[in-house]
Amino acid sequence: MRIYNWNQLSRDEQRILLKRPASSSSAELQSGTREILADVHERGDQALIEMTARFDKVELQSLRVPPPKIQAALENLEPITREALEMARDNIERFHRQQLPRRIEIPTLSGIRCFREARPIERVGFYIPGGTAPLPSTVLMLGVPSHIAENPLRILCSPPQADGEINKIVLATAALCGIDQVYRVGGAQAIAAMAFGTDSIPKVDKIFGPGNAWVTEAKQQVASHPEGAAIDMPAGPSEVLVIADDEANPIFVAADLLSQAEHGPDSQVILITTSEGLAKQCLGALDRLLQKLPRREIAAQALMNSRCFVVPDIQTAVEISDTYAPEHLILQIYEPEVWARRLKNAGSVFLGAYSPESAGDYATGTNHVLPTYGHARAWSGLSLESFLKHITFQHLSREGLAAIGPAVEQLARLEGLEAHRLAVSVRLRPEEQ
Repeated sequence: MRIYNWNQLSRDEQRILLKRPASSSSAELQSGTREILADVHERGDQALIEMTARFDKVELQSLRVPPPKIQAALENLEPITREALEMARDNIERFHRQQLPRRIEIPTLSGIRCFREARPIERVGFYIPGGTAPLPSTVLMLGVPSHIAENPLRILCSPPQADGEINKIVLATAALCGIDQVYRVGGAQAIAAMAFGTDSIPKVDKIFGPGNAWVTEAKQQVASHPEGAAIDMPAGPSEVLVIADDEANPIFVAADLLSQAEHGPDSQVILITTSEGLAKQCLGALDRLLQKLPRREIAAQALMNSRCFVVPDIQTAVEISDTYAPEHLILQIYEPEVWARRLKNAGSVFLGAYSPESAGDYATGTNHVLPTYGHARAWSGLSLESFLKHITFQHLSREGLAAIGPAVEQLARLEGLEAHRLAVSVRLRPEEQ
């Protein structure tokens, strides 16, 4: 992780150094994913079983995990683990329950009432990766708000382990969230199954959850398929940007950077500081702490794509951060809440020395499914509204239509849509029928 003096860089150098690692969506990945989706669409369960044998080296007799096995996983949890999961679940529920939308109703003119109401998305599907570590926290981040939203159908897919079963912590967390439809299938084929449906796995309307490059590509493709499903958001590798002043604790900063670097070799971490001395202290702390990590090889690879910038002031740091639009932003600076009000682009922000990003990943109550790869310029992280849709309504009396009718008819004439005009005129002037 190199240190750069921001003001000594040209504009082109600044732009290049802020670039994220190249996306892994190659032509080969796109075509391979397309083939998987087509196979699952055509052959359903049989394709899933064959792909699980080929990709996961597991021979399955059935895809669904029996509900009693899901409940047993929860009952067999050690108490300290269950307590931690329940604390996280309760905080997530408290925060997300406050996001319940209110009904909006307004008379726009006399005789015209417009209103807007929320409805739960009927069928939602969650993808929970297998990989090198289980992700019960992601089950909570999807399962808790969907429970509050009262989505009628909730299913979960996750790849089987070598023994043919899904990780017991993932199963237990599903039970904790009231999810009893869990399926042993992973990768792009799981996304296809949820998007198109099979004999065993019901089709859903929207798919949530992170995954590798194949899962990400599959989500993008099914979102544009006429028989597919909506998705939560565009996704990329995890990332964090830390802004630190000369009073920041270099050990805290280094630990925050490593907490994202250990996610994967394509993760990116960036430090922006007003102090070159602090920058050097942080790099030294990174080297020391890195040696303590079981995933140090992964974190070390991520640090190869990472940067440290020394800037003249916090205002410059905030401007760089807004340009980068990080998934996670940590402000270890004096008066962080004052500076937070000036921010424009970030997925989730952590204020002050005692607000590590990992707290939000697990248990503060905010949602950790966030836009990456610069998408925070236009996308929000998951919220309760991600599991709802809104419908608008209008009710017009004859007097209301009379008040608005001439304007509607004129606008219809301007657009050359005679039937639109006619739908008004036959109501107001029956003699023209």
